[in-house]
Amino acid sequence: MTTYRDFVTTFQRLNIQRSQPVIVHASLSAFGDVKGGASAVVGALLAAFDTIIMPTFTYQTMLIPEAGPPNNGLEYGNGSKRNQKAEFFRPGIPADQSIGIVPETFRRLPDARRTLHPILSFAGTGAADALDSQTLAEPLMPILKLMESDGWVLLLGVDHTSNTSIHFAERLAGRKQFIRWALTPSGVIKCPRFPGCSDAFNEAGARLRTFTRRIKIGDVWVQAIRLAPLVEVVYDWIAAHPTALLCDRIDCQRCQIVRSLTVPA
Repeated sequence: MTTYRDFVTTFQRLNIQRSQPVIVHASLSAFGDVKGGASAVVGALLAAFDTIIMPTFTYQTMLIPEAGPPNNGLEYGNGSKRNQKAEFFRPGIPADQSIGIVPETFRRLPDARRTLHPILSFAGTGAADALDSQTLAEPLMPILKLMESDGWVLLLGVDHTSNTSIHFAERLAGRKQFIRWALTPSGVIKCPRFPGCSDAFNEAGARLRTFTRRIKIGDVWVQAIRLAPLVEVVYDWIAAHPTALLCDRIDCQRCQIVRSLTVPA
């Protein structure tokens, strides 16, 4: 059984100063039986770091319109069933189940704040500057604020396909972003700069190894990657190789669109 103490000890062994901010991605189930569940993981993070943010994305608010801009990675008019199930965004809406129980537990803390982006919200503690930087037009701006404060990415039982900071590096490198729409009490909101697919992001692991600290809890890796070199490496890689980190799935509209706009016919 994995315990609160196991997590605290592991975070200490990563040798990250508690004043350095972290963006955390976590899978509780990866660690098997955890005494205290997600609350133990969150408590250990609070014991180790002063500034924490986590994605609390709400894909369940998304709608597919009847029509929209071209090259947007959507089949317009194909979302009637999904649209019927869409939820209104509200400050207390749970994070999407795909994000995991750890961010949802973190979001519910009395001291946690959450941004109000209707799809790509973040929750944080001790992170007012980062959270306040998010806008509808720049949803990933909190990652820049963490990077400027010598922040780190923590991957707890997940790999780089969960690493939102790679999406931020794509954005800086000028890679095409997308538009999505969210249901809110004020109406349907257009949300620009929605990121692409992350299925091929594990290809970045070898290039980021120099900046990565890895420790196992049982058989599960905990990884810490310094944000500034992560963003620099991915930015430079995409600048030199415009199709880097795109998946090869023929049914992935977003990667296929980026590739078609990058590689001459």
